Amino acid sequence: MKGLMIWGTTSDAGKSYIVTGLCRALSNRGFRVAPFKGQNMSNNSFVTKTGHEIGRSQGLQAEAAGVQATVHMNPVLLKPRKDATSEVIIHGESLGSPEAFIYRRDFFQEASSAVRESLKILEQSYDAVIMEGAGSPAEVNLMDKDIANLVAAELADVPAILVADIERGGLFASVSGTLSLLPNVHRNRVKGLIVNQFRGDRRLFKDGEQWLKEHTGVAVHGVLPKLDIQMEQEDSLSFSRVESLALSSEDCLDIVVIALPYVSNYTDIEPFSGELDVSVRIVRDSSEFGQPDAVIIPGSRSTIHDYTYLLKRGLIDTIRSFYEKKGYVVGICGGFQMLGMELNDETGQDSGEKDTIVQGASLFPVRTYFLNKKVTTQWSGYFTTEDEYRYDISGFEIHTGQSDIDYKKGWLPLFYEEKGQAEGVRSIDNRLIGTYIHHLFYNDDWRTWWLNDIRKRKGFKTKAAVPFTKSKNKRLNELAEALETHLDLDKVIRVMERGLG
Repeated sequence: MKGLMIWGTTSDAGKSYIVTGLCRALSNRGFRVAPFKGQNMSNNSFVTKTGHEIGRSQGLQAEAAGVQATVHMNPVLLKPRKDATSEVIIHGESLGSPEAFIYRRDFFQEASSAVRESLKILEQSYDAVIMEGAGSPAEVNLMDKDIANLVAAELADVPAILVADIERGGLFASVSGTLSLLPNVHRNRVKGLIVNQFRGDRRLFKDGEQWLKEHTGVAVHGVLPKLDIQMEQEDSLSFSRVESLALSSEDCLDIVVIALPYVSNYTDIEPFSGELDVSVRIVRDSSEFGQPDAVIIPGSRSTIHDYTYLLKRGLIDTIRSFYEKKGYVVGICGGFQMLGMELNDETGQDSGEKDTIVQGASLFPVRTYFLNKKVTTQWSGYFTTEDEYRYDISGFEIHTGQSDIDYKKGWLPLFYEEKGQAEGVRSIDNRLIGTYIHHLFYNDDWRTWWLNDIRKRKGFKTKAAVPFTKSKNKRLNELAEALETHLDLDKVIRVMERGLG
């Protein structure tokens, strides 16, 4: 196979970012490339056109490569639950939620076979495969069954490049330590190093490059500066990065996002980073709440667990009081479920305990029943304003709960599908919104409508739409250009084409 594995010395070293940039840079050079991550652990997922879940990063990387995302770009997805279990998704199909030890013992062969099958399919369809590892490849207690790193690299039989984040400190020790811990067969795969997040004059790192070459035998193929090119984040370590400060000095909006222990698809709120008059704060306790203009409760992988967590910290009462005082509240997926009348988990699908029934925050006329059937689908429809203006809406659904909504007086559907089926719910004054649609804020016109409704009630001037979604392609090209500038991309391509020969 013609391809390249990108490993990192740590989690959040920049692997996803660099793979995304390489996919766009190689695509711009005429290569038909596919991203690949053999095994991903994340609650931020992407729904393919066929209605299957893969990691969010692989969805973005496919977009960067200009190709359709498929399950073969992430054959194994693990979604952490409320305890030591994870939902196992192989080729987009859920196989249950075993404990980590049971997964490694009983699912390894099936997961490895899925990785092998997907690699063969990608090899037949693309010029090259750009692979992403997970965490570090040098976790000695996991090496024998490290599907994401060592197993995937061995099955593909491709060279690797090791990425290290210099901003964290300890770069030389982390690179040397990682290489020394790798078994020789995998140590010999590493054909280059990338230093990420360098600040200052690149010439000041020349001695560092020389030291790395002399002490590890591996050359530095690039030193990436700290880039201000925003991309969707997937790693749980990146949750705090969705916080943003308003850059405008007047008429600013303050949006609070409630932190959940098992938050899912928090990328839903990233588009606010492009709004100059909007601040986003992550709040973990009622004492941090302050006096925001709006509150967003994001999705959850364990709705009942996270709802109980919010109750104990006084945040449910705080949100109720905030709404009663004319605040704006949005619940997305699990956040939507929490704000309803009842969470009914007789199947044990959400909580892990059968016959669990919990009273919700009771803001919505909604009762949610957790079923064994999971919904994963792309979604499109529309929103109609009071003056009959229509906004097209697109996004995706990932949930096990089925919500019964009583559209009684004062409550309206939020969206409609083209066939007329209602989705979600909103109060007649639009201050309370609940929906299963992830990425609703990526719809620039609808996001602007919602923000302008808040601005008008505060006496602020309304603003035109900020094209966050439309600018994604521009940002992908900027990332590719940065790699062209700061990496020896010709050398990287030669490593990829030469393989291990």
